[in-house]
Amino acid sequence: MTCPFCSIASNYPPSSSLANPDLTTPSAFVVLSTPQCMAFLDIMPLSPGHLLVTTRNHNEKLSDVSEEEARELGEWLPRLSRVLAKVTGVWDWNIVQNNGELPRDSCLGSSAASRVVARSIIDIWWNNGMEKSLLMMAINIGAAAAQVVPHVHFHIIPRPGLTPELRNRSFTMFGRGQRSELDEDEAKVLAAQLREELGREMEGIGKGKL
Repeated sequence: MTCPFCSIASNYPPSSSLANPDLTTPSAFVVLSTPQCMAFLDIMPLSPGHLLVTTRNHNEKLSDVSEEEARELGEWLPRLSRVLAKVTGVWDWNIVQNNGELPRDSCLGSSAASRVVARSIIDIWWNNGMEKSLLMMAINIGAAAAQVVPHVHFHIIPRPGLTPELRNRSFTMFGRGQRSELDEDEAKVLAAQLREELGREMEGIGKGKL
C-alpha cells in the first residue's frame, strides 16, 4: 500500500518557496517542506487549522525516527504551534500522538527519539516564555493506539472555545471526535496565510527565509 505521506513528500521536495503549493496529485495543502520535516493541513480536521507535522522519510513509529529528525521535529513543533495560533486566533491547542499505554511520568514514551523531541520542545518553550500549560502531547503509534497512517506524525489541533456550533462536537486528546472534510477553498487560503506567517516567524528569530 502506498503511504499517502510519502506521496506528498515526493511531490513537495524541500523548498523555501513551495513554488507550486497547490498540486492536486496528491491533494495537499503544504505549509512546511524541509529536508527532514513536512507540515500540511489534515484532510479530515477536528477543528479549522488542524495541522499534521511529519518526517519526510518514512518512519512508521517514533522509535524509528533518527535523532537528527527528532531534533528538527522538536524545533518545528513550537514554531508551527505559534504560527497556527497567530493565524487562527486560537491560543489553546493540543499536540497529539497516542503512545498506547503511556508511562505515568511521560506522554512521549521512552525511546531515544521521544526524549530528543521532548527536550527540544521544552527547551524552546522555556526560551520563548511559552505557556506549557496550554499544550498536551501524545502520539498515535500503532493501530491499537489509533494511528491511521503508518508514518509517524504529530497533530496540532486548535481548541477554540465552545461556541454554540461546537458544543455538540466530541473532542478528546487522542485526536478522536467529530471530523469534517477539509474545504479546499478555505484550506488554500489558510495554508497560504500559514506559510506567510511562518516566513515572518523565521525572519523574527534570525533564521531568514525557510
